Amino acid sequence: MSTAFEKKLKLGKYEFTNRLFVGTGKYQTYEIMQEALEASKCEVVTVAVRRERLLDSQDRNILDFIDREKYTLLPNTAGCFNAEDAIRCAKLGRELLEVDWVKLEVLADTQTLLPEPIGTLQATEALVKDGFTVLVYTNDDPVMAKRLEEVGATSVMPAAAPIGTGQGVLNPNNIKIILERANVPIIVDAGVGTASDVSRAMELGAEGVLLNTGIAGAKDPVLMAKAMHYGLEAGRAAYLAGRIGKKLYATASSPVEGTIGSHG
Repeated sequence: MSTAFEKKLKLGKYEFTNRLFVGTGKYQTYEIMQEALEASKCEVVTVAVRRERLLDSQDRNILDFIDREKYTLLPNTAGCFNAEDAIRCAKLGRELLEVDWVKLEVLADTQTLLPEPIGTLQATEALVKDGFTVLVYTNDDPVMAKRLEEVGATSVMPAAAPIGTGQGVLNPNNIKIILERANVPIIVDAGVGTASDVSRAMELGAEGVLLNTGIAGAKDPVLMAKAMHYGLEAGRAAYLAGRIGKKLYATASSPVEGTIGSHG
């Protein structure tokens, strides 16, 4: 495997070899979650730090089922609908998990779960000033992505599609523009449904993919987690290899003149 393929992803003081980030919500049991995380070969696991999301129906704490020697926990502000709540949640995550980074989400409404742009920008700027390494969820708007980078986001995370929809990369052109303009790692986040979606995001040049529902909601989450891992590796390799250009007409893969064994 080439050195370029093995190059680590750097996010602030953190470095990772695996570029698949996996969430911990929506699994039927914590035991299934454990198996899926193992199968995905991820190194980063996201956890919603609002208290009601840390406990299951039996009052078992999700943190007891995640091996912190194996995984780096990334607290997220899922369920926050304004900048103030997101900032408060980020600080709670810092105290609870003893990490200084956050996956920031400031959502607009419960129906679309789309990012609220003004609140997202305000929360990003405030958390950066407070010393956080901020990985920020946003829509696939190239202008907004650049604004978030300018206020100090360590990574900008444009949505492939709305959260939990499984529609894959809906607007590859916008993702391409974001990637062309960015000076920070771009990690595609949300809306991934299957391994080909992950591969597509990586083929575009994304530095990583974050997903949750695509694994947790599958009929066989453990098998899907394995598929997502392979999809990411294939997409990354294809991007680094450099695909051929698309052409209108056919181009022969073998010489069209001469014959085998001809010496003339």
